[in-house]
Amino acid sequence: MQFSLAHQLVSFLGALLILIAYIGHQLHKMNPRGTMYNWLNAIGSAILGWMALHPFQLGFVILEFVWVVVSMYGWYAGMQERRAALVAIETRN
Repeated sequence: MQFSLAHQLVSFLGALLILIAYIGHQLHKMNPRGTMYNWLNAIGSAILGWMALHPFQLGFVILEFVWVVVSMYGWYAGMQERRAALVAIETRN
């Protein structure tokens, strides 16, 4: 199956975003509860999920959908933790 250059470049961008997050985490440069880590994962997997719709590839669509949901949950949970830490600091003062 032949894919256009644009399709390949967009897929590469999605994979690159996920890999940046992964490498950043492995090198202790990104917190897995952090905003950047989770948004890179969510955007990258959303791109790859969209690309898996054309042509339709059920396994990849499910994988990328779950990846987006888990990434957004991680971002939300990290945001809640940071908010709770700020409230704790404010109540001590």
